[in-house]
Amino acid sequence: MLKRLRIENFALVDQLDLNFGAGLNVLTGETGAGKSIVLDALDAVLGGKTSGRCIRTGTDRALIEATFSRVAVDCDEIDNETPLVIRRELIAGKRGSRSKYAIDGQTASQKDIQALRSRYLEIAAQGQSVQLGQTGHQRNLLDLYGGETLIAQRQIVADCHSTWQRALKQLDTRRHSEAQRQQQLDLFTYQIEELRTADLSSPDELNDLLQEASRLNHVVELQRQSYEVYQLLYQAEEGSAAADILGTAEATLAEMVEYDGAIAPILELVSDALVRVTEAGNAMNAYGDGLEADPERLEIAEARIRQLKQICRKYGPSLGDAIDRYQDLCEQVEELTGGGSSIEALEAQVLALQLDLDRSCLTLRDQRREAADRLETRLTAALQPLAMDKVQFQVTIEPIAPTASGADRITFQWSPNPGEPLQPLATTASGGEMSRFLLALKACFSEVDRVETMVFDEIDVGVSGRVASTIAETLYRLSQRHQVLCVTHQPLVAAMADHHYHVAKQIISEAECGEDDRTVIRVFPLSPDDRRLELAQLASGTIETSGDHQATSDAATAFAESLLSQAATLRHQVGEASIALLDPTTPQKTSRPPKKRSTSKPKIQAKTPATVQSTEPQNPPEKLPRQSIA
Repeated sequence: MLKRLRIENFALVDQLDLNFGAGLNVLTGETGAGKSIVLDALDAVLGGKTSGRCIRTGTDRALIEATFSRVAVDCDEIDNETPLVIRRELIAGKRGSRSKYAIDGQTASQKDIQALRSRYLEIAAQGQSVQLGQTGHQRNLLDLYGGETLIAQRQIVADCHSTWQRALKQLDTRRHSEAQRQQQLDLFTYQIEELRTADLSSPDELNDLLQEASRLNHVVELQRQSYEVYQLLYQAEEGSAAADILGTAEATLAEMVEYDGAIAPILELVSDALVRVTEAGNAMNAYGDGLEADPERLEIAEARIRQLKQICRKYGPSLGDAIDRYQDLCEQVEELTGGGSSIEALEAQVLALQLDLDRSCLTLRDQRREAADRLETRLTAALQPLAMDKVQFQVTIEPIAPTASGADRITFQWSPNPGEPLQPLATTASGGEMSRFLLALKACFSEVDRVETMVFDEIDVGVSGRVASTIAETLYRLSQRHQVLCVTHQPLVAAMADHHYHVAKQIISEAECGEDDRTVIRVFPLSPDDRRLELAQLASGTIETSGDHQATSDAATAFAESLLSQAATLRHQVGEASIALLDPTTPQKTSRPPKKRSTSKPKIQAKTPATVQSTEPQNPPEKLPRQSIA
């Protein structure tokens, strides 16, 4: 329930602080007084569209703050102790305005705010007729009326449709890529065969072969050089070899040690050197003896080197990279051949999923037909008291290709006049008829709609007399389930209000606002005496002034008293037990609307005394004894 609405610098509002109560809250005032601006602010704070023009001229920001009774997420329990405070600030900029949202003082996004809207607020106005005429919106309304079971089945359909679409896309991709897949498979197969034939085993094989080829290409030179080294180390043909020199040095040091043991370490080093030189000489001699030319082996090695270098150029750069590439190719070929589903398998999968989707859609269609039957009966009965005694209403369900919302096209068709065929609602309903249809629809949906606050913006425009009386009763009955805010020019509706507010434009002087004279909007809660004056004015518009007091014609005042008296009687009769809004005593099929039945319930009579003139409502003089809550 909306408890408080605070507005600053929004359109013509400088400052307003409004407190609302449970039940039916009515806002009245002269046409153009700014009643809808209050509702626009309420729409804006819950994520509605705004523009830079919403910010009051001369200011750079606007503030709207709405306080609601908090509703538990998983039930309808209301917590009045810890209210929910939603705040929106509009800030002017060079390229329009930007918004800052907050929930209970914490920064929030527009998405967060709009998620709360469906639970806390719903605004109904004649402008909704465009949306109401859209088949997609009509389908959503029917599904909502069908209840949680139908909504759950619709989610099943959405899940089936999503799964089917993914499989269909996978199949389509596979079909389009089949030619490319075969080309890739041929290429990969060729490359694998080339690498397999190369018999790659070690990433060091190429380096080893290069060394071997180098040795085989220089056998003669290596033989000569090894013989020279052998002579220098161990056995020189001319002069002394290193081993001979070290042997002489060793013998001399051995004699010296006999006289001075301090040089024993030096003797040990020379002895070790002699041993190593001798071993090196022998090894060098053996190496030279083992060298021999092998042209056949050299040819084999060079051929292998050429093969490996070509592999490295194509799959390298290194031999190790080529070995890794071979493993990757094997995996890709497996995926292209046996690793993924075949086209036949994918086609079978798509067919199975389509059958599941079709079955789910048929189940959803059956549930929609059941809901449509109930809605037809319920809505027809709700429309009959609104001067549509012979109205016919039908929900047509036509099969279409499956979508995430099912395989049905839903169309609301009606015939408000006897003898006329059923036609789509959007193409035949007048403004007044659409207003009554919208109100009846909200009455039907009040039993399944969990929204706390319902707002009606001049939904009674274009109606009068008995129809206005029934609209007033319907709004009051709605207020037994929801808090209702209503902007109206109908005295019949205003008389039923639990809380009545008067909206008026005022011009404040330079002394009051510190600037040039400005137009502002003020909202006044009406006392019982003020309500009588307001209702009389709404009914007749005849105002006589005398001094500081305001008076109306006796006939208008008597009519206002009659309205309030009858409204009190009806409210007492309806009471809190009236929770079945416009529920027919005997349900009838919509193809044969039930005959009009008399009722003992008191109705607010629309017929005014002969002396009361039906004119455009006029704004009360400023000297009404009202206390502004701005």
